[in-house]
Amino acid sequence: MGHTASPGYAYGQLQRAVRTAMSAKDSATRQRARAKASRWQDVLTGMAAGSLRIGSRVPVAGTPAWVTLEVAHGGFATGRFLAEVPLSPAEAALCADGPGTTDRERLNLWYLTDAGLATLRAMLATESYRIEVPEDAALLVVAWLLDHGHAEAALDLVAELRPLLHRLRLAPLPGAAPRPAGALVRLSTVGEVRDSLRSASIRPAIAAMLETLKVWHPLFDRLVALWCDTVEGELPRLAETGVTGGWPCRAWPQDWEERRAHWLADYASASVRHTASKAHLDPKSNFARLHRALLACEHDSAELTGRDVGWIRRALANTITKHGEPGSEPRAALRALQSAVAARPTHAELAAALVDRLDRFPADGGLPSIEPVAEDAPAHLVAKVARALEAPIEELVARNVITSADVLATVLPQITAQLLAANFEDERLSTLYAQTYAAFHRRRSLLLLDLEQQVRLEELPWVHAIDPVRARRPDAARAARQTLAQTVLLALGAFPHAILPNTLVRELGALAKQAGQPMPLVEEVAADIFMGTFTAKWRTAAEIASRTMAGTLYARYYDLPQSWPSTPRPRPFRMRAKRTADDFADVCAARAAEAQPTRRPRSVAANGTVLEQSQILTTQNLAVLVDTLDLRKRVQASAPELAAETLTWIVRRLSTRTDDHHAALQAIKNAAYAWRQALFFLSLCDVDVQRATVRQLAEQVTRAGLAERFAPAVAGLAHVVEGGRFTPEGRADDGTGRRFLGWTTGKHWCLPEPARQVSRGA
Repeated sequence: MGHTASPGYAYGQLQRAVRTAMSAKDSATRQRARAKASRWQDVLTGMAAGSLRIGSRVPVAGTPAWVTLEVAHGGFATGRFLAEVPLSPAEAALCADGPGTTDRERLNLWYLTDAGLATLRAMLATESYRIEVPEDAALLVVAWLLDHGHAEAALDLVAELRPLLHRLRLAPLPGAAPRPAGALVRLSTVGEVRDSLRSASIRPAIAAMLETLKVWHPLFDRLVALWCDTVEGELPRLAETGVTGGWPCRAWPQDWEERRAHWLADYASASVRHTASKAHLDPKSNFARLHRALLACEHDSAELTGRDVGWIRRALANTITKHGEPGSEPRAALRALQSAVAARPTHAELAAALVDRLDRFPADGGLPSIEPVAEDAPAHLVAKVARALEAPIEELVARNVITSADVLATVLPQITAQLLAANFEDERLSTLYAQTYAAFHRRRSLLLLDLEQQVRLEELPWVHAIDPVRARRPDAARAARQTLAQTVLLALGAFPHAILPNTLVRELGALAKQAGQPMPLVEEVAADIFMGTFTAKWRTAAEIASRTMAGTLYARYYDLPQSWPSTPRPRPFRMRAKRTADDFADVCAARAAEAQPTRRPRSVAANGTVLEQSQILTTQNLAVLVDTLDLRKRVQASAPELAAETLTWIVRRLSTRTDDHHAALQAIKNAAYAWRQALFFLSLCDVDVQRATVRQLAEQVTRAGLAERFAPAVAGLAHVVEGGRFTPEGRADDGTGRRFLGWTTGKHWCLPEPARQVSRGA
């Protein structure tokens, strides 16, 4: 019986979503929070009922692993199938009188009739279909198999799909799928960017300010002018001794009543049409006092007390002293400036203008260039439009459209899909495979325990059915290898401080397999689900790291094993037949003792110290990629800059102060991971560059005010650069330098003060 995840995390997420829904000020945020709360409620209900087993690759009882599930944050399946959707009116019209127990079953069975298969063939021939979830491709594959002499395979596929025909959409959506051409990629389609811009709205505070400038200030000036015309003598002003000048309600011009009535009508109209600003309603404001007095003076001031008149005088003195008399140059200049501010187009108005320009382009495509569309637009809106730009990945990185390795991982499947699809000689099948691949890689990963593996594309029954016709062409393999090398160099060059995220690691693995160069790429494992062991590929990756990094700064700094036994010791019997590397796990656990001043077995922090050692021993894929792809010389050429850039990022990250203890620990963990990356790059540099880099780092640390906190790490690095080694406790011989690790079961020595005493790993 395998392990299962605790419902505590899901319950916390439900509470957070409910709080957000209750406190949200706008309906869109409130609606999103309610939907999120509903998903987490489904998770908890399913876990309590036993219908959901979180941590398994088959978390929904009685459901094949290949079914695309709705997955909440953290990998928790909700139990809902993404391909289980109601029929559209057009779909319902196709099968109104057909056999079947549900509308969906009737439609799926109709697609297996002569008329339905003819429709699927037409879609394949014209490429007029869209695959949103992988299941949408299933019946298209059936049609292709029948047309190409694979009737038995088609029947086997239908038989495997039969138990779910009543629930899942297994045919594609109509309409051409958006596909960038060649080696171009994009983050979003024009339609997606357009929808995002169309939803732009003015923030309440900005809307209130603009309304005040455009509506209530002009009304206030007219109100002040009305009362000023009743003053006998000089207009009131503020002085050190109090209010000076004449008194209002002493003179009544002939047109005053008419102007009063006109103002009150305009005010009433504005109050109905303009409700964003409430400042003029403050009973203690000059506006409100003068308005109340105006309501009481239909013909004269007979209804006002002496105190009321005094307040009118005081209100006039306040505004005249601050902004000048009505019609004066200071007041006119102020209002002109405010009018100019109010006349500037708002974010929503600028977004609407861009929407009009984007309407000239197909919604399901991309933009060949953003300049004609985003000309004169502010930078934040240009960045949104740039998401639809179709360009090589390198250009999108240079334009800061792709801002992280995680984002890089989201666009890489657009290229990988085409490279893998090139193995199919039939163009229609190649296109279908490419769309299926892209849809599959949009699936969210599940939270898995017990060394379970995510579902692979080949496990989809319809993909497995066409695997025998895959040609595995040499030119496609060469293209995959070239793309793999370029992507690795791009990720290291653009984001040298970041370890390769799991999404990108999986995509690189697919490219490596296509290139005929499978390699032991390892994922980052979450400390709270770590079960204490590793699969065999971790040990293989560590062997490569020890061999390729032998004698380098990295190997000396982290005391890498010089070699690994050729034959791992026999592993004990396990319930699950998985190849595990128990000797590798033992080495990681032994090395983690350095970061465990307090022994807390089975804690998240203790898990983190072990996992960090696994990352150190494997270089978290850097050595494997550089060695297998023969990239050493190319990385070496930019290594000094990459190391310096990464160290600068570390200083900047640690300089950002926070009072949140967990955030401070997270900053240290990320800095330590980046430190490991920097040491890998420094290991490709000569000793003079290493010394110069350490000197530069020491200066940066001092300027940033981090000398007290981070000096031990700098001293430790300098010690190793000069040939020194650390003691088993991770200290330099003279006691000043320390090995910088991110996780600890005690208080981290690099934490800023004051810090709450919480024993958690970074």
